[in-house]
This record gives sequence, structure tokens and C-alpha cells, in this order.
Amino acid sequence: MPSNVLYGLVVLIWGTTWYAIKFQLGVVAPEISLVYRFSIAAICLFIYARVVGSPMRLSLCEHRFVALQGATLFCLNYWLTYLSTEYLTSGLVAVIFTGIVFFNLINARLIFGIPIEGKVLVAAAAGMLGVALLFLPELRKATGDRSVVIGYLLALVATYVASLGNMAAMRNTGSGLPVVTVNAYGMAYGAGALALIALLRGAPLAFDPSWPYVVSLLYLSLAGTSLAFGLYLVLLKNIGPARAAYVSVLFPVVALLVSTIFEGYQWSAPAYLGLAVLLAGNALALRAGRPLPQLKLEKRPADRRRNAP
Repeated sequence: MPSNVLYGLVVLIWGTTWYAIKFQLGVVAPEISLVYRFSIAAICLFIYARVVGSPMRLSLCEHRFVALQGATLFCLNYWLTYLSTEYLTSGLVAVIFTGIVFFNLINARLIFGIPIEGKVLVAAAAGMLGVALLFLPELRKATGDRSVVIGYLLALVATYVASLGNMAAMRNTGSGLPVVTVNAYGMAYGAGALALIALLRGAPLAFDPSWPYVVSLLYLSLAGTSLAFGLYLVLLKNIGPARAAYVSVLFPVVALLVSTIFEGYQWSAPAYLGLAVLLAGNALALRAGRPLPQLKLEKRPADRRRNAP
């Protein structure tokens, strides 16, 4: 599948999950809802892997790196993000999360030695400026509020943890592990870690049988997690962490469009300007750069990779 198609699908799916998450909050503790979400996603991926014949045997070392990916990308990242929404609006969290583009640039340089490209850096800055203009009213409302500091720190740590998860994913797929196998085990590890967090925090094991909760849970599990993360990891492998992470500055636009339809979001002059800047940065990010250099990692034997998606 072409990278631009993968890119568009990831942006579309993750852009709509913001609205779906709204129906997950209230009755069930966030940790428990996330356990449900990643458990369902992991089960579906294990079934899919069995159907397509994706190799499932991993060495102990490979399990460790996949567990690292699960703990960062499928556990701590989401848990801290949910906690930050107790102090900030989803719009502010979205603005902060765009920082993953810069974190990915820096971490890819430090960990894998991937050069930082000037055009991608400019595109990242344009993307963050565009998102900030889109959410300017929320940024103004937050000025002077001390609770914002707590929420900001939580969201910032969540963003950095997500970037570390991206690096672990690059290592795993770059060493020849099939994407579906990595995601299946990673989400299972993530669900287990979330269950441990829920136990330590004393979160009650509850379930909301209402149809908004159930439908949104299924959408988040199947589309927002199983499918979207699979597409994103392929994208990460194909175009590199900097440009792949740029989806984080585009999916808030989709979220705003959904909010316009269902929640009456009012567009302003700064918002239109922000959208234009963001789209210009997106075009630059996708055009910029040379092919992603091959990571110097030990590859799995070819017979264990041939069925990889």
C-alpha cells in the first residue's frame, strides 16, 4: 500500500478516535477501559496472525524489546494522556502531543544516528504552529491556571514516552519482526501493564453496558488500535520517525472537523490560518528528505520473515 494512502488512513482513524474516547469516560476508570481496549485488540491480532500465517515465535531478547514497545506505546503513553485530560481539554493535549515530531527527530538521531533534516524540522515547526492557532481559544483560557502545569507535564511525559515507543517499534520492525506479530504481543504486554496499574491504584473492575460505551470501545479497539497501529508501524518503517510522526499534527484537524459536525465547534480567523499553515507543513514533510537509511540491526533469518505482512 502506498505511503500516502497509509498516511491518510492513519490520520482519518486517529482523528476520529478523539470523539470516541469521550464515550469511554465516566462510569469506568480509564485504566480499566484501556485494559479492555488493548486486550480486545491483542486477541484480534493474534487471530489475524494465525489466519495469515505470520510467524509468532520470538526469542527472549525479542520479547524484551516487544515488551518495551508495549509498555511505552500501548500503556504508559495512553495512561498518562488520559490523566492529563483531567487537567486539560483534549485540544490542549493535542497541541502538546504534536511535540512528538521533535522528540522523534532527536531520539532517532541519538539512538539510531538518523540525521535531522532541515526541511522536516521546518515542517514540524509549521505543524505545531498550525495546531496552536487551531486551538488558540483553549490556549488563552488556560493562561494563569495552575492546574494546567500539572496537565502539561503529564501530557509532555506521555508524548516523550510515545516517542520512545516509536523507537522501540523501529528497532523491532527494522530487525525483521512482522508488524502484526509485534503489535499482537506488544498490545498484550500493554494490557497486562495497564491491569497492574489499575490494581495498584485500586481501580474497580467495572463495565458500562450502554451502547455508546460498547460501540466506542469496539471502534477504538478494532480500528483505532489494531488497524491504525499496524498501518502506522508500516509507515514508520517506510518513511522514518520524523515524517511518520507528522500524523500527530494532522489528526487534530480531523478531530476538529468531527467536533464541528457533532459538537458545534466555531471556526475563527486564527483557526483558518492555522489550518493553512499546518497543511503547508504537511506537504513539506511528505516531500522532504532522502530515503530512510537502513538501520544496522541483526535481521531475522529469511525463512522466519517471508510470511511477514
